[in-house]
Order: sequence, then structure tokens, then C-alpha cells
Amino acid sequence: MGIIRTMESLKAEMEEIKTMITQTIQRKPGEDLVASQAIESREKVVCVTSGVSYLGLSVAGELLLRGYHVRLGVENEEHVEKLGEMEAFASVRHRVQVVMAKVMEVESLCEAFNGCHGVFHTSAFDAGGISGYTKHLAELEAKAGENVIEACSRTSSVRKCVFTSSLLACIWRPTVSSFSPAIDESCWSQESFCREKKEMKYSRLNCIGISLVQGDVQFAIRLKRRCPSALWLALGKTIAEKSAWMKAREMNVNLVTICPALITGPGFYDRNSTASIAYLKGAHEMFASGLLATVNVAKVAKAHVAAYEEMSRGAAGRYICFDKVIRATEDAVELQQQMKIAGRMIQFTQDALPLYDLRNTKLRKLMSVYRQCTHTTYL
Repeated sequence: MGIIRTMESLKAEMEEIKTMITQTIQRKPGEDLVASQAIESREKVVCVTSGVSYLGLSVAGELLLRGYHVRLGVENEEHVEKLGEMEAFASVRHRVQVVMAKVMEVESLCEAFNGCHGVFHTSAFDAGGISGYTKHLAELEAKAGENVIEACSRTSSVRKCVFTSSLLACIWRPTVSSFSPAIDESCWSQESFCREKKEMKYSRLNCIGISLVQGDVQFAIRLKRRCPSALWLALGKTIAEKSAWMKAREMNVNLVTICPALITGPGFYDRNSTASIAYLKGAHEMFASGLLATVNVAKVAKAHVAAYEEMSRGAAGRYICFDKVIRATEDAVELQQQMKIAGRMIQFTQDALPLYDLRNTKLRKLMSVYRQCTHTTYL
């Protein structure tokens, strides 16, 4: 997805360039280095929404390693207190600025973003349990995404935005023979499918396609009994990302989206339990179709920073992010044990026979270029 430049934005950029040229001509000898350092310092100021979240803190940590000045956006005083109690925050508290950034209030976001060169929208809603993520939360997620993009547009210092979506926004659609087996950044989950997926018949147990082995009635019964009432998290992530892209085109915001699989890592379940469980609605079908994937939080954080830094060199659009596709029953069992829900998620007795090929080629190419540029920078 590209962003169409408006005449107003081009004129504004030309005025900025003219001002820079004028200042360069008038600058006294010896001032070049100081001016260059000032510009670089401004470009290193960024804001991360949902700073209290598992991913938000990880992205902030990666940014600090890269020399950025980080503002952690939080929703309320309770989140400030929660941050203070976190061991992960203790080591960086003196290097970050905590600010109020209420995602449902554009003015609050504008104030938080003011002076920042970039924004990382990692905000996530607390689903409140296995069935807590609802249609209402899906709608709020979309509105929050629009607010972030509008605030980026209204804040003159902001030049780039990296938006956290989900792999769930790519994989859920009905089985159609014309669909390619490759699942990549061009694929979108179908909103109506996510909304209407309230019951499953034995002949149509599909998460982008899954065929029952003839005679495996017990498997079908178990799968039907544990089917999610609706794929609200998938719907929320889909409409939030689509809304963000629409708003970005409308308001000329330079946007990139990251679509991570189920985020794991040290203590991920204790820190990210409600989001993890909500992600796994429909896990049986994702597993059987070769679409149940995980990714370490450190890799997701690196992907966000890499996309941000490479946007000036052509990085654009969506990036699917995953480490591993779970295809063996033993791996599924291990995941359940890590999440402390053994026996309640996947009860397959045989390995998956994937119908689909999940691809992250685009991100792998980006990370390869990023590593080369980073290596060159530090030589």
C-alpha cells in the first residue's frame, strides 16, 4: 500500500527544504557539526504507545539500544504505577520519559507526540480473559488506530509511524479454490467471515481450508465443541489495520504495519496472558492448516525498529513476522504447557498436514538489508 502525496504536503516540504538551504548559507564556519547533531537528535525522539504492554516495553528497549530518546505512552495513573512495579522497566526508567497518551483522545495523543519524529503504535486492549475480547473492543481498536494516525498527521514533528497489527489480519477467510496456498502480506482476513463464524459444520471446518480425514468423527466433535463463537480479535486487528491505512492515505502519514504471529518470549504468558489466549481462538484450525505460528518478542521489537529506520530507504506496506510454524503435536503441547492451559487448546493426535504456506520473505529481506546497514554504520 502506498501513500499518495498531496500538493499541500509537497509545498510544505519544499518550504522546509528552502529554509534549510537558507540556514546552511547563513551558517558560520564550525556550525555545521552542531547543526547536524541537533537534527540527528530530533530524529531520535520517538513515542511508543501502550508502554506498559509486553510488546511496548520490548520495542522501547530495542529503541534505547539504538540510541533513541523514548517516550512511553500510558493510558492512566494505574499504568504508571504498574510500570513502576515491573522489573523490565526498572533498568530503563532513568532513560525514558513516561507520558499520558490516551488512544481514544486525539488531543492527548497530539500532546504526547509533540516533538517526536516517529511513533510506534503497539497499543493493545486488555481482553479480560478467554472470552473477553468482544465486538465492542474490536470497534474500539479500529477507532484507536484512526486516532493515532490523525494525531501523527496533526503533529508537525512526526514523520513516520510503525503500526502493530497481527498475523490474524491476514489468515481468516473461507475456503475458495481460487485462493493461492501462499499466505503473505497481500492476504487479508475477511471481515464478514470473522463476524459470522459462530458455528461449524462437519463438512466445513475451515480456517482458510481444512479437510477432515474420512471417519474421524471424534476429531470433528471435539473441534465443533471448542469452536470460538466469533473471531473478534482477528476482526479487531483487521479493521484496525485497514482503518489505519485508509486514514494514512487520507492524511498523508508515512505508515508501515507489522503483522506478528502469537508473541512469545520470557514470561510471555504471565505478562501477556489475555492477549495470548484471545489470539488462540480458532487454534485447532490454524494448527491443522499450517497457520499457527509464534514469534519471539525480541524479534518483533527488532522488526519494528528495522522497518522504522528503513522507511527512509524504501521500506513500505505490511510485514508478516513469525519465527516458527507449529506443525508437530509435541510443539502444540509444549505451547499449551507454556501457557498453562494444557489439554484445553489443541487435542490433535497427529501432526498437521498444512494446506497453506505462510511466508515472511518480505521481512527477511528487510532484516537482511537492515543488518548490513547497521553493520556499516558501526564500522
